[in-house]
Amino acid sequence: MARPRAEDYDEKRKAILKTSAELFAEHGFDRASMSQIAQGCGVSKALLYHYYTNKDQLLFDIIRDHLDELIQGVELAVDTSKPAEALLRDYVAALLEAYRDANAEHKIQINEMKRLPPDQQEELKARERHLVRLFADAIAKAVPELGSGSLLLKPVTMSLFGMVNWHYLWFREGGPVSRDDYADIATTILLNGARSLAG
Repeated sequence: MARPRAEDYDEKRKAILKTSAELFAEHGFDRASMSQIAQGCGVSKALLYHYYTNKDQLLFDIIRDHLDELIQGVELAVDTSKPAEALLRDYVAALLEAYRDANAEHKIQINEMKRLPPDQQEELKARERHLVRLFADAIAKAVPELGSGSLLLKPVTMSLFGMVNWHYLWFREGGPVSRDDYADIATTILLNGARSLAG
């Protein structure tokens, strides 16, 4: 008979993933050990292995959970009653909010996914593509000239991700620019630039 899960199983699993993400981001996936992770979590290696038997499993779950949270945050921002520009701005704000306290996970998604087996990479890349499609559709609605098979839609969409995905390198909580401020800035730059290109 299988051992029943503790009531706080999911809570402990998330704490393990958070600590692992911070260690992978700080030391690199190769150099961080299961012993360091156990120590960082304040648990024994035996208990850690009850949740995860190796670092590959940890890495996959860190990136998968992170991408799922990004997608969920953006999808919850959908309000079809809003004008297309406002909806795109809400998408950007939702993505920036989902990145809050997730710098380590984001860094790992960018730098460490390649260490996973091809089938797991493909599963994660499918989530990335889904997120990109959400933004591409929103951009095409806000700038209709970019729809209908325009070759500009993909580079414009990826340019928006370029602005948002790297904000963690310079953004500081409590600084002169808030997340909402930056959502306005990034959306305005994107829309004005896209309209100029489309025109």
